[in-house]
Amino acid sequence: MSDEPPHTGRLRALLRGLRPDLAPWHSSRDFRLLWSAGCVTTFGSFLTYVAVPMQIKELTGSYVAVGLVGAVELIPLIVFGLWGGALADALDRRKLVLAAEAGLGLLSGLLLLNALLPTPLLWPVYVVVALVAALDGLQRPALDTLTPRIVAHDQMSAAYALNSLYRSAGSILGPALAGLIVAFAGVQTAYALDVATFAASLLLLARMRAVPPPSGAEKPSLAGIAAGLRYARSRPELLGTYVVDVCAMLFAFPNAVFPFLADELGAHWALGLMYGAAAAGSLVVSATSGWASRVHRHGRMVVLAALGWGAAMAGAGLVGNIWLVLLLLAVAGGADNVSGLGRATMWNQSIPDELRGRLAGVELLSYSVGPQLGQVRVGAMAGVIGVRGSIWAGGLACVVGVGALASALPRLLAYDARTDPHVAAVKAERELRPQPVG
Repeated sequence: MSDEPPHTGRLRALLRGLRPDLAPWHSSRDFRLLWSAGCVTTFGSFLTYVAVPMQIKELTGSYVAVGLVGAVELIPLIVFGLWGGALADALDRRKLVLAAEAGLGLLSGLLLLNALLPTPLLWPVYVVVALVAALDGLQRPALDTLTPRIVAHDQMSAAYALNSLYRSAGSILGPALAGLIVAFAGVQTAYALDVATFAASLLLLARMRAVPPPSGAEKPSLAGIAAGLRYARSRPELLGTYVVDVCAMLFAFPNAVFPFLADELGAHWALGLMYGAAAAGSLVVSATSGWASRVHRHGRMVVLAALGWGAAMAGAGLVGNIWLVLLLLAVAGGADNVSGLGRATMWNQSIPDELRGRLAGVELLSYSVGPQLGQVRVGAMAGVIGVRGSIWAGGLACVVGVGALASALPRLLAYDARTDPHVAAVKAERELRPQPVG
C-alpha cells in the first residue's frame, strides 16, 4: 500500500494525461523516419526562408522587391497544390514525396550557385522561389496523406500532435538560428546548409516502405480534381473546417503589421518575440497534447478553437502592454494548434484513401490563401483605423464570422467520430486493405 497522498497521485495521473501520446512513434518505423526527415527539412527550410529576403534586400534595397516574394509564391502554390493532390491519389506517395524533395534540394543548390557568383543575379532568385512553391504544392498533399497510411486509424490525433511538435519548435528556433547564420556567415552558408539538410532528409525518406495508391486509382486529371471538390462540397462538416479556417486567417492574421505595433507600444526589441509568440503557444499545446486522443467531437473542437483564436487576437489589439500582447498572441497560437488537431483528425479519419490526396490539395489552399488575404486585410484596415484597431476589429470579426458559420453548418457541430458513418467506412476500408504500419 502506497504512503503517497491522494492528491499527489491525482497530480501524477493528470500530468501523464497531458504528455504527448507517443504511440505512433513506437508502433510505426515509417512514421519515425518521416518525422525525423521533417525535423531536418524544417530547419533547412527556415534557413532559406530567412536568406532569400535578406539576399533580395542586399541586392535591391527595395521593400517592394522583398514583398514580391509572396506574390511570386502564391499562384504556383494554388495551381500545383490542386494538381499535387490528384497525383497523391494516383501514385506511390512515398515516391512522389521523395522526387519532390530531390527537386527542392536541387533548387536550393541553384540558389547557392547564384549566391557564389561575383555579382549574384536577382531574377534567378524569383524563378527559384516560384519553382519551390510549385514543388511544395506538388509535395505537400502527398506528404500530408502519408501519415494516415503508416499509422493506426486511432492514432491520427497523436500523429498530428507529434508533427506539430517539431513544426512549432522549428518555428521558434529555426528563424533565430537562421538569422544568426545569415548575419555572421552569409546567405551562401545558409543555402549550403539547406542543401545538406535535403540530402539528410532524402536518406531518411528513401528508407521508408512503398505506399502504393489504392487499387483502381484514377489517373490525374481535371475531372478527378473536380470530383474531389464535389466530394468536399457534399460533406458540410468537412467543408465547414475549411471555411472556418479561412475565416479565422482572413480576419485575424495580423503578422504584417507587427513592426508597426512594436513601434506603437515602444517595444522595438519585442518584434521577434511577436513573431515567435504564436509558435510558442502552439508548442505548449503540442507538448501537452495527450488529451487530444480522447476527443471525439472534432467539429466543436475546431469551432471553439477558432473562436479562441479570434478572441485572443482581439485582446492583443486592445491591450497596451507588450507583455500582455505577447501572452495573448501565445494563447492565439495555442488555439490555432487545437483547431489544427481537430481538422487533421477529422480529415484523416473520415476521408476515403482514394480521395485523400485531392482533399489535401483543397486543404493546402485553405491554409495558404487565408493568411495571404489576411495580410492584405490587416494592412488595408490599418491605413483606415490604425494598427491596433485593425487587429482588434479583425479578431472581433473572426469571432462573429466563425459563430455565424457554426450556426449555418450544424453538421459541423454535430460531428462525432464515434458515430460518423464516414469514419466507420474508412476504418473498415483499412481493415480490408492492410497498411504498412509496422
